Amino acid sequence: MSAGTYAPRPGAAPVGRMIAAQAAFETKMLLRNGEQLLLTVIIPSLLLVLFSTVDVVDTGSGEPVDFLAPGVLALAVMSTAFTGQAIATGFERRYGVLKRLGASPLPRWALMAAKTLSVLVTEVLQIVLLTVIAFGLGWSPHGNPSAVLLLLVLGTAAFSGLGLLMAGTLKAEATLAAANLVFLLLLVGGGVIVPLDRFPDAVASVLALLPISALSDGLRDVLQHGAGVPWGDLGILALWAVLGLGAAARLFRWE
Repeated sequence: MSAGTYAPRPGAAPVGRMIAAQAAFETKMLLRNGEQLLLTVIIPSLLLVLFSTVDVVDTGSGEPVDFLAPGVLALAVMSTAFTGQAIATGFERRYGVLKRLGASPLPRWALMAAKTLSVLVTEVLQIVLLTVIAFGLGWSPHGNPSAVLLLLVLGTAAFSGLGLLMAGTLKAEATLAAANLVFLLLLVGGGVIVPLDRFPDAVASVLALLPISALSDGLRDVLQHGAGVPWGDLGILALWAVLGLGAAARLFRWE
């Protein structure tokens, strides 16, 4: 047996492997958290089934599910990229998890990349589940899949930036309360369940500038009405993404 066969080879793993491992860990933790499952899976699914089968809200002409499915998809993106990520990251920061990870071989930018990858994986699972439920309720979508993908990506970027900004600047308890409150407010006033034209014109004009409204309206234009690329909604989402991610990168505190 040659000398040095069992010699240790210390050193960090390749960055790609570290990101993949951290992303898998983040995804498992998210899916094991009961509160996160409530926000990301159960609430959107129940809302889709309830309001599609019970005549509670006037969604205009056509089948209710055709109006509701795009809005619930937007809600799913917000629940994962904003609410869930803000709460989880806020408590990781409070308990010193981020500080310890920051001292590990995993670079900080790679940690954020892993969190983003975890969000995307979770969103794929959500979208698949909600799409299956919507099809079972009689949903018949139209439009360009590329436009839908672009809306979802920009929506994820916008909500991720806002979630990380909240988690990196507020205390964990404040983040928990604020993230859940924003989720409830945008659920009601973001065009997810209640059409924006049911609000007064001045209020609707302001609400239309919110990222959840831009995402739900953009998805609805494409999937319900078969429209082309909704550049106006994409522009709103892009602006929120730049502002949110830029502010988070500058103001995020790791301790």
